Formats: sequence, structure tokens, C-alpha cells
Amino acid sequence: MKKWVPAASGLLAGFLAATVFFADLSPAQRSEASNDTNKSNAEKVYVPFGEKDEYYLFASGGHSGQMFIYGVPSMRHIRTVPVFSKDSATGYGWDTHSKEMLGDYTWGDLHHPAFSEKDGDYDGKYMFATDVGNSRAAVMNLETFTVKDIINVPNTSGPHCAAFVTSNTEYMFLPTRFAVPIGREYASLDEYSEKYRGVMSAVTFDDKKEKLNIAYQVALPPWSYDLSDAGKKVSADWAVMTTYNTEEATTNLEINASQADRDYIVLFNWKELEKMIKDGQYDEVTGQKMIFPEKHKGGIYLVPVAKSPHGVDVTPDGKRFIASGKLAPAMTVFSFEKAFEAIKKEDFAGERNGIPVLKYESVMEKEVNPENALGPLHTQFDEKGMAYTTMFISSEIVKWDPNTGETLDRVPVQYSPGHSVAAEGDTVDPDGKYLIALNKIAKDSYLSVGPSHPESMQLIDLSGKKMEVIQSSPVNPEPHYAQMIKADKIKTISVYPKDENNPDAVYSQDQTKIVRKGNEVHVYGIAMRSKFIFDAKAERPDQIEVNEGDKVVIHLTNIDFDQDITHGFAINGYDLNIEVQPGQTNTIEFTADKAGTFPIYCTNFCSALHQEMTGYFLVKPKK
Repeated sequence: MKKWVPAASGLLAGFLAATVFFADLSPAQRSEASNDTNKSNAEKVYVPFGEKDEYYLFASGGHSGQMFIYGVPSMRHIRTVPVFSKDSATGYGWDTHSKEMLGDYTWGDLHHPAFSEKDGDYDGKYMFATDVGNSRAAVMNLETFTVKDIINVPNTSGPHCAAFVTSNTEYMFLPTRFAVPIGREYASLDEYSEKYRGVMSAVTFDDKKEKLNIAYQVALPPWSYDLSDAGKKVSADWAVMTTYNTEEATTNLEINASQADRDYIVLFNWKELEKMIKDGQYDEVTGQKMIFPEKHKGGIYLVPVAKSPHGVDVTPDGKRFIASGKLAPAMTVFSFEKAFEAIKKEDFAGERNGIPVLKYESVMEKEVNPENALGPLHTQFDEKGMAYTTMFISSEIVKWDPNTGETLDRVPVQYSPGHSVAAEGDTVDPDGKYLIALNKIAKDSYLSVGPSHPESMQLIDLSGKKMEVIQSSPVNPEPHYAQMIKADKIKTISVYPKDENNPDAVYSQDQTKIVRKGNEVHVYGIAMRSKFIFDAKAERPDQIEVNEGDKVVIHLTNIDFDQDITHGFAINGYDLNIEVQPGQTNTIEFTADKAGTFPIYCTNFCSALHQEMTGYFLVKPKK
């Protein structure tokens, strides 16, 4: 004890001396430590383990057909949700429901995700998306992050400038990128102007049945429709979309679709179109209610804009819309109020393809031309209504004031930003905290993976006096568009609730059974840690035996009502795999077209005895 006391005293004295000589306990240091402006970039994006990101970022996956989910500000990739293409990791495209939704398509080109809205603000319930490659639309339930419905959109080819929903999710409008003859009938390109159309579809969503439906279509001129946005507040009944190739060129568009000095923004009143449908002012074509603007007058107008426009974006107050020509250096601010007045006075500069053309000077409020900024494409907004526009050619984001046109700030990005997304930046109430540049090119930024480089996303802090890039992340191809929502708006479920009315679900071992109906075998089984049970009364409850040629229908319920205990179900050698989340019942149908012995196993790690979660699928050969 006597030896220990002096030693301890010496250590304590040394610690006190170090504290006196090296520690700075001034109030200034403590306040700096808590002051966000003095944090390093790494600290600004760091989300400690166990804590959650403030925002979800939903980014389109382009030609992967998938949706990528990230946390912001960490920029951590949280989940990939398959939408328009198969995904073996989750069994999407093999279970009965997703297989039916995908049909015979093997890929998709997912563009322009859009949240459902209430009063012009995200409500966190659903996410919509479109498939440019195969002309489809999809809806995802955000309680489960699973796709509930996919529809094919007839008479159209490549809904690129969708999906943008109206302020209360009354409609999702899907204009088309490529003009085709209605019904996709054959027609020579020499007859392009006469027989081709750029059809826009008005899609509704039944949230009780979780089904999409085409309410009506509009047979617009044979131009390419690029991006769109729905009005807000005073302009809530209206929507705008850009269009190019008003030259109606059919070849070498790089040159021939850039001849005219101006293209158009299509300005339309969807409530007026809705009334026209109700009043019978339409033709029925290929089973669809179709408005032909040259015949069914009203509700649609053209606004001249700099040639080859890309983005068109409505300000948070709904009073203006901003558009840019890709080949022009300036952004143009248009006034809804001036447009409404011009329409009321019929202040038109003639018609084009039967649609009234508003005079540019009657609708235009100002042209904004930031010095040396080139290639304006897309605009987002902060909580003060300030605009942030991507400059594709000069590779930067420019902040400017829509009220005055004054350039306020600019920040370089690497490289060639197409779209950007601000925190709730296209709603009536943006957050103004972060903006993300979705860059098309990121060469020299990351480790080489061969000739093709990853695209990138760069997180920009908007909270300081100057914009600052605080994080760069590689991203799977290709983020065409994204939306960022406050995390607390999304209310996910932990497990699927029991559905006693589901005839395919079984929730206890004694309910499991295998039923033969002629040459069909129906299996009502369960998955649980760490076994399958297909027929509790059988000698081997984890065995399924059928005859070659039988149709096999397996209904599998995961009875582990414990979050994140997901089971997989695969048949080795049969090219089959599905996922069954906690409490969920999932179904897979197939024909037993190969005789033999095939192990069954769980593909999703679920417990310490995951390896033992197996069984056998035995197929008796035909005699």
C-alpha cells in the first residue's frame, strides 16, 4: 500500500500538470466545438453509428431499372430497390406478383422519381417512376419500399419527362420523348409530320387498391418532350413541360433539331382537360380517351423558349416557371400571372399544330445570364426561394435570385452536372440545407475500374455564406433525377401484419400442407429460424415431392415476426429464388420441367443455423 500511494500521486500530479500546460478550457473553444460553421467537411457528413441520416435521397438508376436509396448527409448507400428489372438479391421478378408486373421485359430505364404530394409538399407515402426503355410507370409503397404496381403506357414511346405529380397527387403526367404513330402502327418517316404524335398520358393512382390507371391521353404534335413540372399554389391547376425538335426532323437530330431559334414550353390546365373529358370532348382511340388539341380546343398553350430546352421548374410560391435552352447561356423566368392574363386577352402570336402560341414578351419576366455560365439545365430552390441551376458545360452550380436575376454564388463540380436535387427543393416548402449535384462524368475522381468511370454525386452545403462541396460519392449508373425527403416523413413498418383473410397465408406449423389438384401442386408452407415446414404431418416436413410436368405453386409465409429476419427460398438447379420478409406471404409459380433431386435452401442469412435451413424438392420422372 505504501508503494502504491506515491505512484498514484505521481500519475495524478502529471495529469494535472498536463492539463494546466496544454489544455485550453476557454469558453471560445467550447463554443467553437459546437459551432457547425467550424466543423471540417468530414464532420459535417459524419453520422455516428447508431444515429440516422436526416434525409432519404431517392435516385433514379437509369438503365439498371432500379432505384438507389441514400442517406444524407452521410451519402451512404442504404438500399437498392428493383423496379423495372429483375433482382436476384431480393428475388424480384421471380415471385408471382413481381413477375406479373414485369411481364416479358428483361430491363428498364428508370427516370425521374417523384414522391406523392399533399398540398404541394411530400407526404412520404408513395414514390412514382417511369421507364423510358419500355414505356411503363410504377408506384412504390414507402411503408415497405416495395413496388406495388407497374402499367404499360399505350400510344407512347419513352416517358422521359415524367413523373411529376400534381399538388395533391391527383395526376401523374407522362409525356413522351419519342414521337410515334398512335398505336405504334407502321408509318414511313416521310409521313412524320402527318402521322406521328407525342402523346401525353394523364395517370391516376388509387391508393386503396394501390393501382395506377390511365385517365386520358393528349395527342400532342410530333415533338420530343423533355422535362416537366406541376404548378403550385396559385398555379396548382397548371403544369409545364419543355419540348424540342419542333423542327420535326427525322434524322441527324444533333444538327437538324437545333435549327429554329426557339422551341416551346407546353403550358396546360389539367383541370380544364379533365372537364373536357367529362364533357365528352375527346375521341376514343386504341381504347383510350384521346384529346386532339387541333380539334378539342382549350386548356393547352405554347410558350416560346430558347432552343433545345431541358429543365422547366416552378418556383416554391407557384408564381413563376424557369426554363433554359441547352444551347443558350441564359435562363428565362416566366410569369404564370402574365401567362394567365395573356390567355384571358387571347394575346396570341398565332397557332402551331392547332395550339395557340403565347407571345414571348407577354409571358417572359426576365432573362438571366450569369457571366461565363454555360449549359443551364435544371433548377432547384431553397427555403428563401433562391434558385440553384446546374451548368452542364461550365461544370458548376450557380445560385441566383429569381426576383432580381442577380448571381449570388457559384461552386464548381466534377463534372458536367445534369440534374440536381435540393432538400425538398421542388416542393412549396424547401428546406434549404443541402443540394446534390448529379454529375454525368467523374473521370479521375475515383479508383479506375477500366475505361468506363462511375458517375458521381456531390453533396453541397447551403447553410453557410458560400456554397461548399462537402462530400463526393460514386454512384451506380445513372442518376437522371432524384428527390430528397426529410427522413421523419417516411413511416416504414417493422414487420408485415398478420392477414387472416389471406387464403395463401399460414401462421403456424399445424396449418402447413401440400395439396394436389390434378397436375397442380399447391404448397402452403412456413419459413422460420432455422427451417422450412411445408407439411407438418409428413415424415419429412421440409420435403416437396411432385411429378415431372406438374405446375407447382408455393405459398411461403415468414412467421418470424421480428424485424430484419428475412428468409430466402431457392431451389438449387432450378433457377428460382424469392425473398420473404418478416410476416410476409410470398408466392412463386413454376413448372417442374426437370426430373431429379434438387436441394432447397434459404438464401438470406437469418440465424446461426442458417446453413441448416434446407430441404429437398424431388421431381419424379415421367414413366
